[in-house]
Amino acid sequence: MIFHPLKIDLIELYTSPTPNGHKISIALEEMELDYEVKAIDLMNNEQKTKEYLKICPNGRIPAIVDTNRNNFSVFESGAILLYLAEMSGKFFPSEPFKRNEVIQWLMFQMGGVGPMQGQANVFFRYFPKKIQAVIDRYQNETKRLYKVLDTQLKGKDFICNRLSIADFATFPWVNIHEWSGVEIDDLKHLSAWVERCRERKGFQAGLEVPIKLEIQSEEEQREAEKAAQKLLQK
Repeated sequence: MIFHPLKIDLIELYTSPTPNGHKISIALEEMELDYEVKAIDLMNNEQKTKEYLKICPNGRIPAIVDTNRNNFSVFESGAILLYLAEMSGKFFPSEPFKRNEVIQWLMFQMGGVGPMQGQANVFFRYFPKKIQAVIDRYQNETKRLYKVLDTQLKGKDFICNRLSIADFATFPWVNIHEWSGVEIDDLKHLSAWVERCRERKGFQAGLEVPIKLEIQSEEEQREAEKAAQKLLQK
């Protein structure tokens, strides 16, 4: 079933400055939808409060509340992107085969790039004990997935030719490839796509939600890593 675009008055966005959070803020900016930011402090465990768990039973970010539809809530970033695209009629093709292609690449990010690169971050940056074999495993798998994207992007401006929710889902993760210890200089199509996305005002604005992350000093990076280690234990 394909929904006909409907009016969206105001979306409440519950988020934090992470790749998964940035997926949704970028989408909202590119779709030019009105939204109100509800910043969630992960370090203080706000994602585990009773109030928030009513919105997102999984206790993770992001989540949205559609105030125009009886405060209908949606959690899981991929589900949110699909909801916003269906309701707005933007960045999601109406033609069935093209539509399915976007869904395929959205699932590629949700089931591949996100989980694998997320584990690369954990073991490369945050895990108290450095286990090189594990670091190699997740960095190599992330690089393999990047190569798949690089091949897909050959001759294209965006993952499915036209800008879509597949790009909104994938960019925030590839954008932090250096933090994961994975280089992309040898992947020219992927590198060009990253720069193309970075040049868009919607992507720039979305990356500053709920706060703009500044380049950290080495000491600040160490403190952030320590805080993340504590978060992983919660």
